[in-house]
Amino acid sequence: MLRLMVLAGLVAAAPAALADGGSTPDYRTHVAPLFQKYCAGCHNDEDREGKFSLETFASLQKGSEHGPAFLPGDPKGSLIVRLMSGAAKPAMPPKDEPKPTAEELSLIEAWIEAGARGPEGQEPDRLALIVPKIPSKAKAKPILAIDATRDGRLLAVARDAEVTLYEGTGETATKGDKPGRPIGQYPGKVTSLHFNADGSQLVTASGVGGLGGVAAIWNVADGSLVRKFEGHRDILYEAELSPDGKILATCGYDKKIELWDAETGKPLRTLEGHTGAVYDVGFSPDGKHLVSASADDTCKVWRVEDGTRLDTLPQPLKAEYTCLFSPDGNSIVAGGADNNIRVWKFISRDKPEINPMEIARFAHEGAIVRLAFSPDGSKLVSLAEDRTIKAWRTSDYTEIKLWDKQPDVASALAFAPDGKTFDIGRMDGSLATYSIPDASPSAEAQAPAAAPAAPVAMPASAAPGDVAEKEPNDAPDQANPIPLPAKVTGTIAAAPAAPGTPPAPVDNDFYRFTAKAGQEWVFEVNAARSGSKLDSFIEVLDAKGNRVPRVLLQAVRDSYFTFRGKNDSEPGDFRVFNWEEMKINDLLYANGEVVKFWLPPRGPDSGFVVYPGQGTRWGYYDTTPLAHALGEPCYIVEPHPPGTKLVANGLPVFLLNYENDDDSHRELSKDSRLVFTAPADGEYVLKLKDIRGLQGPEFRYTLTARERRPNFTVTLVGANPVVGAGSAKEIKVVAHRIDGFEGPIRVDIAGLPAGFHATSPLLIEEGQLEALGVIMADANAPAPSEADGKKTVVTATATIAGKDLTNPVNDLGLVKLGPAPKLRATIVAAEGGAKPLHSSPGEPLEFAIEPGQTIMLKVKLDRGEFKERVLFGNDGAGKNLPFGVIVDNIGLNGLLVMEHLSEREFFITADRSTPEQSRLFHLTTAVEGGLSTAPVLLRVTKPRLQAATTRP
Repeated sequence: MLRLMVLAGLVAAAPAALADGGSTPDYRTHVAPLFQKYCAGCHNDEDREGKFSLETFASLQKGSEHGPAFLPGDPKGSLIVRLMSGAAKPAMPPKDEPKPTAEELSLIEAWIEAGARGPEGQEPDRLALIVPKIPSKAKAKPILAIDATRDGRLLAVARDAEVTLYEGTGETATKGDKPGRPIGQYPGKVTSLHFNADGSQLVTASGVGGLGGVAAIWNVADGSLVRKFEGHRDILYEAELSPDGKILATCGYDKKIELWDAETGKPLRTLEGHTGAVYDVGFSPDGKHLVSASADDTCKVWRVEDGTRLDTLPQPLKAEYTCLFSPDGNSIVAGGADNNIRVWKFISRDKPEINPMEIARFAHEGAIVRLAFSPDGSKLVSLAEDRTIKAWRTSDYTEIKLWDKQPDVASALAFAPDGKTFDIGRMDGSLATYSIPDASPSAEAQAPAAAPAAPVAMPASAAPGDVAEKEPNDAPDQANPIPLPAKVTGTIAAAPAAPGTPPAPVDNDFYRFTAKAGQEWVFEVNAARSGSKLDSFIEVLDAKGNRVPRVLLQAVRDSYFTFRGKNDSEPGDFRVFNWEEMKINDLLYANGEVVKFWLPPRGPDSGFVVYPGQGTRWGYYDTTPLAHALGEPCYIVEPHPPGTKLVANGLPVFLLNYENDDDSHRELSKDSRLVFTAPADGEYVLKLKDIRGLQGPEFRYTLTARERRPNFTVTLVGANPVVGAGSAKEIKVVAHRIDGFEGPIRVDIAGLPAGFHATSPLLIEEGQLEALGVIMADANAPAPSEADGKKTVVTATATIAGKDLTNPVNDLGLVKLGPAPKLRATIVAAEGGAKPLHSSPGEPLEFAIEPGQTIMLKVKLDRGEFKERVLFGNDGAGKNLPFGVIVDNIGLNGLLVMEHLSEREFFITADRSTPEQSRLFHLTTAVEGGLSTAPVLLRVTKPRLQAATTRP
């Protein structure tokens, strides 16, 4: 409804009946308005659909490719009448478009019957053909636009086709002693209002759907017209002055953006490229750039000086209605029909470049119709069709205030000069003033009811004591008490029922234990691994038998599975709707399972890879991986402690309790494992059952309750390497993380033979499972003796609970020198790509990349007599790159150098979340048993305002 009222502005009334029933219809008064209303939107001099225009009488006389449009004196035989009445095909107007009434058709027929005479004198202007309006029964006309002068002296309010100026700002200005004064006359709805910098002039946009749009500049002091701008063929939605007041930008339903000389009224240039109506435009603070929002589901960035399109921001899922630059000019913000606020980093200042999207925030349950920054840029206010208003802190676009249950949709917005209040206008004609909260989160923002208990260090205890189950323990009040740590043996089997009595209910076993706040206990079941028929399920309850909440997951983006469903094990090819707005390390919730994204899709024909990136996928918060059907809903979620007061965003909130079916890492087969952090001192109850509700003497189990002891082991893959002289051979170190240890692990390699070198130390990054390096041999390296080749020592070190822990790693084995390879590969700088930070003899090349940036490098081959193609891999082509950095844009064939080539440019892209670090990486091919390049150092550096090196 709002889009029809605010954006369409279509003519809705029928032409006036003939004053004298017997007089001949007049073309200017009666017929031309009907042609403009029903036909000229498609059939006009600019867009001659069907090679036919009804915009002017002269155009109408030319007829169409099928013959004359009318036959004077013969209305029934005239093509225009037969098409509009449906007697000829295709019927016009098209299906689903408004049709002329019988009365309107009679006027056209009477005009043709009388000879179809044209207008006398000059053709009427399109906007002069507005038909009389049906009187509105509304008590107050809807407010479509408002603005305030920067000094707070005046408030302008647009109601339908009227604009009123009030002294002062806020709703009190309209209710004060001094009535407002009207300014200007308008052909149709006024959709936009803007004061110039000093408040001496007011810019308006208005028009009539299908006829045209008019922008105007008015003198505020006396209400006189300064200048009018006509050129659009449909209603205008926005007219905005550049910050220096020299250029006017207009946009409208005709899909065009026009730039005008504001001082002379002369057109400067037309910006074309949108394929839908353009609803909004906004200048950058320096006036050099323009952003536009369109019904074609995009925003576009333009250079004002010459009209060059610098970027298309395509991520929105539906029409974008509002867009603007941040006051500092570093960001572009937009909103629209998909209910999201999106923020892009603005970097395409001098040339076409990709402006990366930094934030996509689900903001309202209805379309966003207006956005405005506070003068200092610290807050943003959004208006939406769900009758809500929200304020956001722009440092991270976190919601800080909600005004819900508005009496009608708020459609217009203006900040007071001091930024402490803002005014809104509603569709019911009412105005309101609200105080803007501080940028810090308010009481209505997310706030935990109580801080969760922090994990505490637990002293080493004795070995778990053996405990045997004692029946009855079928309810919380019958729970067997157990000391922790403990090893409990039992069976899920009810006692046999006495003859003639109903069978006993399915057995559940309960165990009571005591824990202190912050203590972390691991409960593990051994059943299926030992041949038991039990498919276990465990959960922790409080002393009264109630479930213990673990985490609140608030959905911030909704989605669903596309292309195909998922089984319950594979980590790859998670294809979900709107994947472009998701990122690595996002949590995805689907029907009780929580996974975390590890690798982004490489385009629309691939999907996310989830943790751990290999083997079977992991569930988070001890959730169990499940199968998911095509089209099943899923959500990107953010975790919060239980009891947190969450600001409703229209998406669901999921409560996870302490429970587990199958071990979330699938290390225990179908057996259960649960990590429990006690939220408070007290007694708790552990419940154990068969997930299927089965039981019997074959359903035996051993339940182990032990302290959580984070630890790790590391295994080296690639022992006993044979390294060709002057070449490199890849090695890999793989971590097994124990009891949820997620920290980084450093692997040191020492004691290599003379002339051999290694990537050392190797760092297995936080949360990751492996790192890759190379063993290199100098071109003149001597062959090591067997004794020297076995002297290498490998160790792994990590910090756990504030202390360094070093664990041994399996030996590298015997290092041997092989013959020089036939093929050599080297990573070098690419022409027009990233420049090396330095190039010192004996040191690896060093390049820099910023989070969110793409750089170009090159791999160069010294083929010798080797003529075959060389493949360096697909998704994992860049070996040992920092997590979140990938070899990008490799296509279906991967990073491949064809037979007739000796080099290949390739691109490296860093995710926006990649932290600062330095890391050696290399490329590896399967040629000659696995040949690697020498490593290159990649530095991930702090982002600058504008990227210096990007993809061409």
